[in-house]
Amino acid sequence: MPWTPGHRRGHHGHMAHETARQALREPPPPEPLPRAAEVVVIGGGVIGASIAFHLAEAGVSDVLVVERDTLASGSSGKPIGGVRAQFSDPLNIRLGQRSLRAWREFGDRPGADVGLDRVGYLFLLRRDEDVAAFREAAAVQRELGVDCRVVEPREAHRLCPYVDPGAIAAAAHSPGDGFALPGPAVRGYLRAARGLGVTVRTHCAVTGFERDGDALTAVRTSAGTVRTGAVVCAAGAWSGGVAALAGHSLPVTPLRRQIALTGPVTPTPPRIPFTLDFASTLYFHGDNAGGLVLGLSDPRQEPGFGREFTDEWLEPFRAAAALVAPSLAELEPAGGGWAGLYEMTPDRNALIGEATGPGRFLYATGFSGHGFLQAPAVGEIVRDLYLGREPFLDVGPLAATRFGTEGNRAAVRPEAHII
Repeated sequence: MPWTPGHRRGHHGHMAHETARQALREPPPPEPLPRAAEVVVIGGGVIGASIAFHLAEAGVSDVLVVERDTLASGSSGKPIGGVRAQFSDPLNIRLGQRSLRAWREFGDRPGADVGLDRVGYLFLLRRDEDVAAFREAAAVQRELGVDCRVVEPREAHRLCPYVDPGAIAAAAHSPGDGFALPGPAVRGYLRAARGLGVTVRTHCAVTGFERDGDALTAVRTSAGTVRTGAVVCAAGAWSGGVAALAGHSLPVTPLRRQIALTGPVTPTPPRIPFTLDFASTLYFHGDNAGGLVLGLSDPRQEPGFGREFTDEWLEPFRAAAALVAPSLAELEPAGGGWAGLYEMTPDRNALIGEATGPGRFLYATGFSGHGFLQAPAVGEIVRDLYLGREPFLDVGPLAATRFGTEGNRAAVRPEAHII
């Protein structure tokens, strides 16, 4: 299905694009920094917002959210907005399932339109070993209630006409997955949280912690000091530095990821799943204004906090597209693009738990590209950990201690379905 780039430039209406080009509304003027809070949540992205909402909903109204910049200005500001349960690890499958349910019900609770569009996910598989691995994962997903199946190349082409069926051995399709809007999700959570008594303070960087013996007593910020006995680190790519200030270790590495936008194209793209070539990490899907969103996890990318958009990754993207989706190989990003940060861990699984040692230091970070989609379930879990309840899912295997001693490292469990 050939096409050529359209001539119009400007806003192209892609679901995740909304968060990159449209400023998030901040409370004017900034809310005063309270002298004390029962819980301080560090990070004003979707993870921190979900945690604050769930804590407040459970009756912990004396919650403070502090954000070093503006709301959703870190990893939550520039993701692709994918929501799915198509993973290899049962923990991630269940986190995705729980969250998908919450995204479907977001209009009622907490009450906001996040533009959920369930177009599905389609992993293209070119290697026999990948087909075997995805068949095994699909069986696990179905046992847990996820609608996922491995399909033949012709079916993959029917689902996504850009795909060359002769280039793949099979594909894994999950029709219940899709996209949502990160910006409205953050605002929706925090609007409801504020209504329940939560204070949100932006442009407020954490600079240190205070203790009295083994007790955490305060958080120092660029806007002042807040007395507290409990902290939740949801600082995304900056979590390692925050944890170090508290004397803890969270192995989170920032890694730039980039997205390009075609702008409107002719003919208008059909409705297609989020399509990913597993071997190369190429991915693409439609926006809601007649264009396509394109990406690739460039293996040459060095870790760091740089977030400038560059185009060197288009070379491997075009090489991969020439193999699996030839009509996309020569495109130019007429609609521009953006760069954001993944918060990577060594096994590409999240860090969720509570640190041992001085005070109460909980954490939810290191999602390695799947934080947005898991945010609702993570908010529930951190709420329960704080309140001493048993969460719906045992996240013990996601504790940061799995990267500690050699004995603990046996618990490391890499997630395979990460792009």
